[in-house]
Amino acid sequence: MPKEVKFTEEEIKKLNSIQDGYVQMRGDFGQLHMSRIRVNTQLDDLNKLEEDLQKSFEKLQTDERSFLNETTEKYGQGTLNPETGVFISTEENTPDTPDTPDTSK
Repeated sequence: MPKEVKFTEEEIKKLNSIQDGYVQMRGDFGQLHMSRIRVNTQLDDLNKLEEDLQKSFEKLQTDERSFLNETTEKYGQGTLNPETGVFISTEENTPDTPDTPDTSK
């Protein structure tokens, strides 16, 4: 017949401490997993926002190129002062500007 041995109070405390440690670990791993899910969701949201901003940026660049092409075709090459709205042509004759007769003679 097997011999029965009773654990000491200190051994029981040690066993309970180990078991409590495993329960705590399961809880901690569960919290870690839930935190990881939240972080991944936030990362997905940030990636979507970045993608939307990238598309908006590309559209803005396309709009800018279109505007520059239109104004260059209309006024020719030159410089615009955005504060005053004054355009100074670097070409002799711009497409939509009639030749100005030379009155210095």
